[in-house]
Amino acid sequence: MTEQKREKRTISLTQRIFIGLILGAVTGVLLHYLVPAGAIRDDFLIDGVFQFVGSGFMRLLQMLVVPLVFFSLATGALSMGDTASLGKIGVKTLLFYLFTTAAAIALALLLSNFIKPGENMDLQTVETVAVEIAEAPNLTDTLLNIIPTNPVAAMANGEMLQIILFALLVGIICAMMPEKLSLIARGLNEGNDLMMRMTGMVMLVAPFGVFALIARTFSQLGFETFLPMLAYMGSVSGALVLQVLLVYMPLLILLARVNPLTFFKKFAGPMTFAFSSASSGATIPLTLNAMDNMGVPRRVSAFTIPLGATVNMDGTAIMQGCAVVFISLAYGIPLGFGDFMTVILTATLASVGTAAVPGVGLITLAMVLRSVNLPVEGIAMILGIDRILDMARTAINITGDATVTMIMARQDGSLDLDQFNSTIPETESDEF
Repeated sequence: MTEQKREKRTISLTQRIFIGLILGAVTGVLLHYLVPAGAIRDDFLIDGVFQFVGSGFMRLLQMLVVPLVFFSLATGALSMGDTASLGKIGVKTLLFYLFTTAAAIALALLLSNFIKPGENMDLQTVETVAVEIAEAPNLTDTLLNIIPTNPVAAMANGEMLQIILFALLVGIICAMMPEKLSLIARGLNEGNDLMMRMTGMVMLVAPFGVFALIARTFSQLGFETFLPMLAYMGSVSGALVLQVLLVYMPLLILLARVNPLTFFKKFAGPMTFAFSSASSGATIPLTLNAMDNMGVPRRVSAFTIPLGATVNMDGTAIMQGCAVVFISLAYGIPLGFGDFMTVILTATLASVGTAAVPGVGLITLAMVLRSVNLPVEGIAMILGIDRILDMARTAINITGDATVTMIMARQDGSLDLDQFNSTIPETESDEF
């Protein structure tokens, strides 16, 4: 009886992460407004304890990402065996990712044109900002960049598309030569088990990492930072919500044929961590685990999730769409239908191969602005609040990846609905 009560009182990993987020936000706000600036607050807490714990946890996750993706994807291809079905899943996945990204930009443009953020803006307060302007992606270069010249260098540099291709080739070849390469195949499976166990150990400190990341962010940003930009923030936030309601939920209902409420309940943990870390790449281990708990086989999720973290940036695309309208109105530069179509195309292509790290959306935004002849200096207006919005849009980025993964598993016929609909306590499903 005592053991049963103790099990019921156990807090799940998702709940612990959420508690860490709330406590971190409260702590950060209190530090910002109640503790005077100085060595204790700034040097010891913000740039000392919070920086060490938060960045240390992010480094642990980044340490896991490359080997976890490699072993998961190689063993997935090994178990699939059939290269034709693997190629079919790959093409469908990429098309769905492009669709959700284009839909995200379209929603952002429509909502921003309705709210009209940036009207009557005093541009005299805007300072010039130096921004690295990305070149428009060339299709040939984009395709060539998928092929690694040195797989070890690709892993060292975190080139996710190249890692995906190399891991697929390793798994496929091992499946084609089971007798000669049985030892390597066994090593891949054992390596995958090792990385899953290591992920579980690292996730034990996730709530503390989330607390530190959020506390540091909120202690550096006061409410006064957001007041002049409320209309822009409303446009981005509203478009993020619409992306969930009008794109993801219908896709889950119509194509994945699952209950979206169950999906979001089981996916709350990765979304919470993505919000805290603002990094799709660092969230990959949590997302893969959530897909396991929702009945998606690892051979599917190990391909779609890392690919999505690289090429599917729905939340970032929403920010870019809203920012284009905001900056155009603030500078009094009208945009026509053709310009909006250019924005949709450019931002969609810009998302392919973009590094899944915090703040990268601002770099690609410069390219989108230049495509419709808007001043890149306008980015200075949104720099102050971008960190908070980056956190929110990262949560949407990974939700888009998970939604498409559910669809792929359903169409592949491998989705375990019993597992998806299971009422297993979260404490069990959170285990790695």
